[in-house]
Amino acid sequence: MTWNPSPQVAVAREAAKKLGAEVGCIIVFVNRETLGMASYGHTRVQCGEMGKLGDRLYDEAMDYLTGGG
Repeated sequence: MTWNPSPQVAVAREAAKKLGAEVGCIIVFVNRETLGMASYGHTRVQCGEMGKLGDRLYDEAMDYLTGGG
């Protein structure tokens, strides 16, 4: 698997370890002005799937926060 050094992915990777996540972890985080998402999967395939799911969760969270949901 390709190493991603971004701080957000590092948090997702650490959360996956601490939570015992067998596939991966997705974190959606909220700041005052922005919404963000970080994902981590144990393998390259799982990482891709976690990214897709994370994108969907991000979109749903953005929709909710902007009054669409």
